[in-house]
Amino acid sequence: MKTLFLQVPSFDGFDGGAGSRYQAKREIRSFWYPTWLAQPAALVPGSRVLDAPADGLHAEETLAIAAQYELVIIHTSTPSFPSDAHFAGRLKALNPAVRVGMVGAKVAVDPHNSLAASDALDFVCREEFDFTCKEIAEGKPFSEIRGLSYRLPDGSIEHNEARPILEDMDALPFVAPVYKRDLKIGNYFIGYLKHPYVSIYTGRGCRSRCTFCLWPQTVGGHRYRVRSVANVLAEVKWIRDNLPDVKEVMFDDDTFTDFRPRVEAIARGLGELGVTWSCNAKANVPYSTLKIMKDNGLRLLLVGYESGDDQILINIKKGLRTDIARRFSDDCRQLGIKIHGTFILGLPGETKETIEKTIEYAKEINPHTIQVSLAAPYPGTTLYQQAVENGWLEENKVIHLVSKEGVQLAAIGYPHLSREEIYHQLETFYKRFYFRPSKIWEIVREMLVSWEMTRRRLREGVEFFRFLRTHEA
Repeated sequence: MKTLFLQVPSFDGFDGGAGSRYQAKREIRSFWYPTWLAQPAALVPGSRVLDAPADGLHAEETLAIAAQYELVIIHTSTPSFPSDAHFAGRLKALNPAVRVGMVGAKVAVDPHNSLAASDALDFVCREEFDFTCKEIAEGKPFSEIRGLSYRLPDGSIEHNEARPILEDMDALPFVAPVYKRDLKIGNYFIGYLKHPYVSIYTGRGCRSRCTFCLWPQTVGGHRYRVRSVANVLAEVKWIRDNLPDVKEVMFDDDTFTDFRPRVEAIARGLGELGVTWSCNAKANVPYSTLKIMKDNGLRLLLVGYESGDDQILINIKKGLRTDIARRFSDDCRQLGIKIHGTFILGLPGETKETIEKTIEYAKEINPHTIQVSLAAPYPGTTLYQQAVENGWLEENKVIHLVSKEGVQLAAIGYPHLSREEIYHQLETFYKRFYFRPSKIWEIVREMLVSWEMTRRRLREGVEFFRFLRTHEA
């Protein structure tokens, strides 16, 4: 079937096309690659990936394109589902013959209610959906496709048996050729990465058990299944040779550093290829491994610190202590590895005192840049179950993750700490971290390196101040 893999127009700056860890408008305009759409697209000859938010397309323009296809598969999320379903309804009205389905963690954990919410949806894919999408596009009868939930002619909903988890990760084709074919590389921009960049996955699943993290609990699982070292290096070489403008490769695995001998082997291969790269890491990587990574082109690590309070880290099953994270941060500083640190406010056990502790902790370990999020109880996660059971959500079960403008809201509140207090502590966190003379000088010094960096940081600064004003309002 003539197939379109689609990221529907949404909030300006909404980067839900990625692994969707952060399904909201960012502080600085950012776009991750829609890898989870590009991967099945690579399995369907003649298909196309359309990332409307990154391309700046409005609904009318996107509808005109989507109506030309026989099969449209939309990536959705909990915050974007209402608008995505509305788009599906408009598409069906324009072309009643088109088959419309959805993929993503939201429909994976709640397939029945997702289908029931919109008559425009013919199916949703559960679990890892790459080969499910492939079989749909090939015209295989819905009743024979594992991992599929779909609507029968009489309107009833059927759920097929689960699709087994994918073990042979090398069976998946490269996504980079799909990026080159369908996407505008220059549209993808992350504040802490070089521009232009490319992000890919070298494996799926995460061995950590963080109670808040969405994809390991809904789609990827807690077993880290990886591509072979040779396979990973072959795709990076393809990127180097075919996308010469790319200045950095980001490995977007949930925790790329989990298997250290593999990471070291990949790093040495990347060093031979002469590429600059970054990755997601847990703050427990030993100095010896960090040095091998740095010596072979590593520039930056994206690290989830979450909190400066050890009891909160225990509560969320982070599998990390602050003393270990401090040592890791010192090692990175000594080696010249930059860190983009992420923190979360409002996790179970949060108090005014622990927020203060986390802000001081962030200032002490001093990542190059930070992202501060609010605890988001996504359906399908342990955090969501805890929030419902303990009455932390508004009206016990109502979940409001983003505002109508796409700004993240504080969905969880406690008797001793209200949602409003948690929400506004985010502004305080950012101001106290960035509005320090030492941090301001660090940014200015970085700007002095080049005119391009000066323009970039000035633009980001304007966006950041706009975000703070919007958040305060």
